[in-house]
Amino acid sequence: MLCALGAAVCFGTATVLQAIAARAAAASGPAGDVALLWRALRQWRYLAGLALDGLGFVLQILALRSVPIYAVGAALAASLAVTAVVAARLLKVRLSRTEWAAVGVVCAGLALLGLASGAEGDESGPGWLRWALLGAVAGVLLLGAAGGRLPERGRALALGLGSGLGFGVVEVAVRLIDGLTPAALFTNPASYALLLGGGAAFLLLTSALQRGSVTTATAGLVLGETVAPALIGVVWLGDRTRPGLGWLAVVGFAVAVAGALALSRFGEAPVEAAAGAAEAPAARETDGGGGGAAGRP
Repeated sequence: MLCALGAAVCFGTATVLQAIAARAAAASGPAGDVALLWRALRQWRYLAGLALDGLGFVLQILALRSVPIYAVGAALAASLAVTAVVAARLLKVRLSRTEWAAVGVVCAGLALLGLASGAEGDESGPGWLRWALLGAVAGVLLLGAAGGRLPERGRALALGLGSGLGFGVVEVAVRLIDGLTPAALFTNPASYALLLGGGAAFLLLTSALQRGSVTTATAGLVLGETVAPALIGVVWLGDRTRPGLGWLAVVGFAVAVAGALALSRFGEAPVEAAAGAAEAPAARETDGGGGGAAGRP
């Protein structure tokens, strides 16, 4: 569980650092995706954010190999609480009492999950599940293609949900990879599902944040990456709770996800960088398409 919480801290902090760097890059020169990315890559905050994303992914993998998927998914959703707290500290974003309460709710939910979670399930799942993950990736891409044609609010929700499902494929695929030798990796459909699902999820999340409401997209992301993978872990992979504490795990999971949804506007750090002064950006409402970089929440 410590690895899952560590991943949440890494992802949540990376979101703020990358948002500061991206907006400073946008304020320091002409627009254009390639130019903006190049200027962002020359800033230590953006590079530090990428490093934290990489460390967070490693911790996520370690967590998925040791604790149930439902616990890892809820912990990763809690990265929004980390983003909110870090944004309040570094970006002087003013959190409302409701948002501070939501941060507390997330922490309480994770505490309940920590008390109730059992060990990682030891079942390998049915053989068809690995192939089903590849089918799920195709479904994610179709959802993205269809969602991109919807009106703004529906588009953001569909793309965010598709992105969450893609990240959920990654969570399940990690559990279905039972060997790290080249032969085992190349012959396991879950290996390809992990790569394709992660790539599709990243593309859809980027599109959702650029073309619609950040709040709506992030809400879809949280739901997509928590609920379905948790059910798969319980039904087919043997994830269980401590004896007699199944109800507590359900309550903790629901509370943590509900708190994350309440903080969904922090799917992209709410900052507006002044030209050349990334250290003191002004807070703003982000309920609209943004050009900033967001870490994986």
